[in-house]
Amino acid sequence: MYIAMVASECAPVAKVGGLGDVVFGLSRELEIRGNSVEIILPKYDCLRYDQIFDLRLTYKDLWVPWYDRAVHCSVYFGFVHGRKCFFIEPHSDHNFFHRRVFYGQRDDDQRFAFFSKAALEFMLKSGKNPDIIHCHDWQTGLVPVLLYEMYKHLGMTHPRVCYTLHNLQHQGLTGEHVLRATGLNRPSYFFHQDRLQDNFNPAAINLMKGGIVYSNFVTTVSPRYASEILHTSQNFGLGHTLHVYRGKLGGILNGVDYNTWNPEIDSHIPCRYGINSLADKYENKKALRQRFWLQDAYKPIVCYIGRLDHQKGVPLITRAIHYCLQNGTQFVLLGTSPDAGIGHHFWRLKQRYNDNPDCHLELGFNEELSHLIYAGAEMMIVPSLFEPCGLTQMIALKYGTVPVVRATGGLADTVFDANHSDRPCDERNGYVFNDFNDQGIDSALHRAIGMWYTYPNDFQELMANGMRCDYSWNHPGQHYLNIYEHIRDK
Repeated sequence: MYIAMVASECAPVAKVGGLGDVVFGLSRELEIRGNSVEIILPKYDCLRYDQIFDLRLTYKDLWVPWYDRAVHCSVYFGFVHGRKCFFIEPHSDHNFFHRRVFYGQRDDDQRFAFFSKAALEFMLKSGKNPDIIHCHDWQTGLVPVLLYEMYKHLGMTHPRVCYTLHNLQHQGLTGEHVLRATGLNRPSYFFHQDRLQDNFNPAAINLMKGGIVYSNFVTTVSPRYASEILHTSQNFGLGHTLHVYRGKLGGILNGVDYNTWNPEIDSHIPCRYGINSLADKYENKKALRQRFWLQDAYKPIVCYIGRLDHQKGVPLITRAIHYCLQNGTQFVLLGTSPDAGIGHHFWRLKQRYNDNPDCHLELGFNEELSHLIYAGAEMMIVPSLFEPCGLTQMIALKYGTVPVVRATGGLADTVFDANHSDRPCDERNGYVFNDFNDQGIDSALHRAIGMWYTYPNDFQELMANGMRCDYSWNHPGQHYLNIYEHIRDK
């Protein structure tokens, strides 16, 4: 099967969050299974160009219709750790992708509407005729709209579209100007509840809604999240649309790339280890303590790795730091915040605990350093307010680092409580709490820390259970292929 991935991210060249990991990991798995996969990305000026091999101009004169004229683009091809990637570079006064950032610009709606249009124009003009176009999140929500309202009539009758929702908090609300820019026009047609009109703002069109309405199948990044967006406020206003199209909605748990995240082969950690050599994990604990000037004491290390934002549960991350330091553990945090207020909050915390020999807050992001923290810590907190999938808890499990999570989204699909799960004992792999409050996380940490001190052998068994879990791309890869086959036959 020939699959074109159209996305705003692909790890490691363009990565903001889990979306980039998914695009790379799923593409790799699909290729292993004998499919041809090409990834189409914007050519940002902030790409990790050191991760692209043999980058070269492959399509010199791509003219993309935009408003009443056309924007000249160049398309480059290169390999990203073996993946075949095309990078679209518009030559325009708008400098759509020369901003030194991936997102967060006032005209993000236009930037990614242009990219969606350019990706289809490139496929059309270069004669590409994929069986499946797989697009992701609001940034490419216009792809199926443009395909079925415009490019189908220009000859692209073959492709079917799979659309993956990674996070419904960001939906791409915009106005009539995007219809005019992309040539869709006809505002009276598209400003309709059955098409692109936002469910709550009649003056706005919703790009994510467009993707849901026009695609052939819609997936979320975990089964639990698929249920939550149908039945709770986590749909952020798209509940009615999702109910109308629930017959083409399914949840597939993301995978982890075990070529990158695997303590047995990890080149970023000082001592590799596996389920049969768990004692070697403690060499990494020593190295982590030395790196952050933590005291060498008989205490577990609890960690947090990830973005510091509202979704990730800032009040509970803060609570966990205080609780752990008051209850016989060390705490390490690695993360950065897109929100200035939250960033300032954690800078104050860092100053407060700067001289504490049991705490280190690293306010930035360093992927290589994250490997050492996964390997050196014994527990990881993921106290999210909501979590469509979450990769950190699945990576932690592979490293024998016991996750302490809130029961939401993909966290509930992957972590099974040591004390209260209905799973067999050898499948229990962490600690889970339900309520988003101090009592919830205190209770889970109390049980986890208590087991580490009081029943060390049982805690080691919990670590080993986590390491046995298979959250590779093997199973989700097959699920996606089943969906592709299903929609290709329609």
